[in-house]
Amino acid sequence: MSSRLVSSDAATKVDAPFREAVGALMHLTTATRPDTAFAVGYVLRFMKNPQEEHWVAVKRIFRYLQGTKMHGICYKPKAKIDFRGYSDADWAGDLADRKSTSGYVFMLLGAPVSWGSKKQPGVSLSTSEAEYIALSLAIQEGKWIHRLLCENMMAANDKDRTS
Repeated sequence: MSSRLVSSDAATKVDAPFREAVGALMHLTTATRPDTAFAVGYVLRFMKNPQEEHWVAVKRIFRYLQGTKMHGICYKPKAKIDFRGYSDADWAGDLADRKSTSGYVFMLLGAPVSWGSKKQPGVSLSTSEAEYIALSLAIQEGKWIHRLLCENMMAANDKDRTS
């Protein structure tokens, strides 16, 4: 998202189905649309006191989904299993508390299999620190996926031997 949203008690509270809309976006993000993970996670922060600017951001996400509804995730068979991970962080991205947000995506055969973004628990003193925290989160997820892939490949090999 290009604009920075902030929470304010002075602003006009929105009279729209904000919670329902964000809930629907969460479901889409979890099930089929990893490309919206960061934006949806960002508007989730304003569930307690949604205001007009937050509702505008939610509507922008829906417009993006409408414009990209023909896009999809396609897993194509390849001779070699290609497993890659990417991570990133925005240093002091939250204007209210100056905390950073970590994000990662893992790709298998060129398509995403795991993704997430999370606000960091503490304030990072540098961009490097924020990036290291994001990398740590990504490594934890990557190790779990790697173990899962290894277990599945061993199970498939055992099945081939017994057949």
